[in-house]
Amino acid sequence: MKTFVRATTAVLVGIGAVTFASSASACSDNLLPHQASWQGGSGGLFHQASMDSPGNHSIVGMWSFKMTPTAGPGDFGYQQWHSDGTELMNSGGRAPATENFCMGVWRQVAPSRYHLNHLALSYDPSSGQINARVNIKEDVTLDPSGMNYSGSFTLDVYDPTGTTAVAHQNGQVTAQRVPAN
Repeated sequence: MKTFVRATTAVLVGIGAVTFASSASACSDNLLPHQASWQGGSGGLFHQASMDSPGNHSIVGMWSFKMTPTAGPGDFGYQQWHSDGTELMNSGGRAPATENFCMGVWRQVAPSRYHLNHLALSYDPSSGQINARVNIKEDVTLDPSGMNYSGSFTLDVYDPTGTTAVAHQNGQVTAQRVPAN
């Protein structure tokens, strides 16, 4: 029990590292990928569609994010939102031995508004055993410039089996697009 409490505490301390999702709807039909932000060009080359038009930006790309919970430590790092509706995050607030990469699925819910369903696993660095499953949900809005987004998140921590909730957290998330240059 002491190991489980210590592991749960470690998960909560690194709370933001594991990022975004909703386990109940992870495989449901309502999380179909959004319309692609690129279109095929000649010779198989791709280009981003209408990125110069105000309000017509896509969340697809690389982002530097910060999660600020209402209580407790937050998280920061980088994430990529892919055109196929998947997402990948590298958490700067978690040690690699505890698992600092995690994945999610997302969909566009309105113009410039997105829902992210993110699932993560946490490990005890001393034993290598899973010590928690984490489900993070985000609802974010892309600003008119297409260079920033902000919104809310909820984070639910479950025991290693994924059946018993052991912690809940909510807060705000902000991000800035990482440019290619």
